[in-house]
Amino acid sequence: MGMVVKEEPFKKLVNQGMIQGRSSFVYRVKGTNKFVSFGLRKQYETQRIHVDINFVNNDVLDLEAFKTWQAEFADAEFELEDGKYICGHEVEKMSKSLYNVQNPDDLIEKYGADTLRLYEMFLGPIEQAKPWDTKGIEGVFRFLRKFWNLSHDADNNFSISDEKANADELKTLHKTIKKIEDDIERFSFNTGVSAFMICVNELAEQKCNKREILEPLSVLLAPYAPHIAEEIWSLLGNANSVTEATFPIFEEKFVKENNFKYPVSFNGKMRFMIELPIDMSKEDIEKSVLESKDAQKWIDGKTIRKVIVVPKRIVNIVVG
Repeated sequence: MGMVVKEEPFKKLVNQGMIQGRSSFVYRVKGTNKFVSFGLRKQYETQRIHVDINFVNNDVLDLEAFKTWQAEFADAEFELEDGKYICGHEVEKMSKSLYNVQNPDDLIEKYGADTLRLYEMFLGPIEQAKPWDTKGIEGVFRFLRKFWNLSHDADNNFSISDEKANADELKTLHKTIKKIEDDIERFSFNTGVSAFMICVNELAEQKCNKREILEPLSVLLAPYAPHIAEEIWSLLGNANSVTEATFPIFEEKFVKENNFKYPVSFNGKMRFMIELPIDMSKEDIEKSVLESKDAQKWIDGKTIRKVIVVPKRIVNIVVG
């Protein structure tokens, strides 16, 4: 899918203008060899010039690469914004003459095949046309590195725990299983990648390196990033390929909410939150709230005139 295609068909599509790219521009002050950053261009009479996108990262120009690009730019001067030269950009057909052709082999060499594969999915809905743009690919690369780090220590040694997963870790895993399962059936791969990012961020915060979580997560990730998933699967001691593993089964009991965070208001103004069991009665909710330290601070000798409890919604205390 996407741009992972053989070189000749890819070139044919580019030549026919069927693949859209993201062009970058520098702004040369007319009659000089001075270039002004995008936000300063209207202060001068400028000429917009296409620049090789390989010199541009998130619209920031690599000045030294630009100066060695062509002989006429060797002594170029730059007027910067906050210490950076910001390029303009525009979606155009991919063309060597516009310097906006991106070679997939170069991206694989720099980031790896899994990053390119994931980023293609992450760009947007598969059924919609969209310009090829590598802005943001670093974020996908960091996600895969963070996934790798879940099973490796600070010295990059494989480090896994056989300790039983806790409720929060199981909740993170199973809500991801459900989301990925649904997204695959709908061919909604971009939202699936987002779900993986959320999952890995949560597991990193939980400091989770448990086999019970990372083994099914590797299986789940395999259709999206097969190389890193296969590597982790193998390190976990599995002799067969991850592609032969059973897809993780979603269990609703792990994502069911047992508690609810009630916003507690005094005279209609929200003052604090309190987490209570979801099946607690109205009477017990009222009692727990009134006995809490946060509530005592706002009551502070005042008369409680009324307590309104709406289960799984709000608690409002009227004092006077």
